Amino acid sequence: MRPYLSIQLAGAELWLLADKAIYYPAERALLIADAHFGKAAAYRKLGQPVPHGTTDDNLQRLDALLAAYDCEHLIFLGDFLHAPESHAAGTLAALQAWRERHASLAITLIRGNHDKRAGDPPQHLGIIVVPEPLLLGPFALQHEPDPHPTHHVLAGHVHPTYRLFGRGRQRLRLPCFYVLQHVSVLPAFGAFTGGMNIERQENSRVYVVGDGAVWESL
Repeated sequence: MRPYLSIQLAGAELWLLADKAIYYPAERALLIADAHFGKAAAYRKLGQPVPHGTTDDNLQRLDALLAAYDCEHLIFLGDFLHAPESHAAGTLAALQAWRERHASLAITLIRGNHDKRAGDPPQHLGIIVVPEPLLLGPFALQHEPDPHPTHHVLAGHVHPTYRLFGRGRQRLRLPCFYVLQHVSVLPAFGAFTGGMNIERQENSRVYVVGDGAVWESL
């Protein structure tokens, strides 16, 4: 099975990636929502026993995506850093080393609610930070999934998940892309982010992610 699913949306082709991102071929752009770098570090600073290595894992996944797809522009749809405590030395050093491996890549962050609290990434990371929306082709790239008057919205913020039901009491909860008439929501890219179950609306499409593949839930 291919690690992406091509869909048509607002007259454009988008590739929904199994690693919870979108590739926009016409713009050679990779879209990432809710990375929440440094979330585990922020929780550890508060005395919570949470896993180590989540930032490195997320950056390795980004490396793999950039190697697999012809990308000129990496766009974060908000919540790049999780909290002020995410400016920990280890987290920033990992981000700096990653940025040096991709020095020629254009990177834009559309400021989300966590970014407003955490503060912008350090300038030496070379990330352009802008408010929402960022217009790209027929899309308004945002953090908040609020409708735009003229463009179809691609957003994050809610970390959507969808429940699949099998026989008996079998059920599965998976990250998903949630596509509505005017707004579409990406799953959270970060590995330590949690999720919110969506209640499917009429005339919507749900594309679930699991086991290295993307498929439409009917």
